[in-house]
Parts: sequence; C-alpha cells; structure tokens
Amino acid sequence: MANPNTRRISAKTVATIGMLCAIAFVAKLVSNIIPTVSGFLSFDLKDVVIVIAGFMLGALPAAVISVIVSVIEMLTISSTGPIGLIMNVLASCSFACVAAAIYRRDRHMKSAVIGLAAGVVCMTVIMLLWNWLITPLYMKVPRETVVGMLIPVFLPFNLVKGGINATLAMLLYKPVVTALRRAGLVEASSSGGGRSVRWGAVVVSVVLLATFVLWALVLMGVI
Repeated sequence: MANPNTRRISAKTVATIGMLCAIAFVAKLVSNIIPTVSGFLSFDLKDVVIVIAGFMLGALPAAVISVIVSVIEMLTISSTGPIGLIMNVLASCSFACVAAAIYRRDRHMKSAVIGLAAGVVCMTVIMLLWNWLITPLYMKVPRETVVGMLIPVFLPFNLVKGGINATLAMLLYKPVVTALRRAGLVEASSSGGGRSVRWGAVVVSVVLLATFVLWALVLMGVI
C-alpha cells in the first residue's frame, strides 16, 4: 500500500509545479512587451521563474516546467513553431538546470551565485552553437550571415538576457519561497543567513541588474 505521506508530498509538488508553470507563462506574456534586439531576439523573463523553481525543487522539475511552458507558448502566442520550442527549451534548461544542480549540492549564497553565473555562461555557449545551427534555417539566410552575427549580436544578447534573469532570480527568490511556504506548498527550511549577507546580496544584485538593463537598452537601440 502506498504511503499516504508520499502521496501528499507528490500532490504538493505537482501543485507547486502547476502554479509555477502558470507564473512562468505570465512572465512570458510580460516579456512580449519588451522591444526585441535585431528585430527577432526577444528577452524572456520566464527563465527567472524556472530557475527559482529549480532552486526550490531541483533541476528535473525546472526542466519539466521549461518544456510545459514552452509547449503552451508554441500552441498559443508563438509564431516560431517547433524551432522556437526547441530554442526556448534549450535556453531555459541550460540556464536553470545548471544553476539548480550547482545550488542544490550546497544550498548557500555562494553556491547560488556560482550556479547562476555558470548557468549564464552555459546558456550563452549553447545558444551560440544552436543559433549557428538553426538560425540560417529559420531566417532563410546563408550560414555565413549568421556567423557574422554570433559575436556582435548573439553573444552580448545572451549575456545580457542571462544576467538580467540571474539578478532578478537573486532578488525574487526569497520573497517567492516565503510566499509558497506560507501557502503550504514548500517545506520550511532550517537554513538561515545573516541579515548583512542578504542585504549585501540585494545591493550587488540591484547594481548588476541596473548594469544589464542599461546594456539591454543599448542593444535595443533605445539609448
């Protein structure tokens, strides 16, 4: 006979994943109002929710949320079809799953920072490779044209996109987890941290976020 406690925990996890999928999709809708870079590269705030989910639940649930939200996006608001689905899943998983895997081995601020930085680097490298492979098919341009865009366009775009999502995740993780704990969807944690360390992380995150936002505005041609 199945353990009732196991069933209860599983149902709680499923409910949490479902709610985070909904929040991630709303974040994607909000992202659609942000101007694109070079006419087709769009910022995607859903990765903030997905990496927070990975920090709370693990890399596999983060991957599940990424796939679910990307499929819903393809069926509802996206015009890029299966190619957009593939690129969305690759970008989200390479960022969020790497960050979550590193953080959950040692759940401290240092691991979170290392994980997020590693996630940004991993996502940037993978998206450079996959843009080289797929963008010529999607845009129907010679591969040489895409090669000429890798360093001046795709590289800074992915670094800025990853940096914005990483710093937002640092700022929003505690409030989101606190809200989910109050709702009974996430177990209480015995880990703590000094107030000065938390405020130090907030200050650094805000400064980095402002830097990445300014860089994004430059890429979008706003400033």
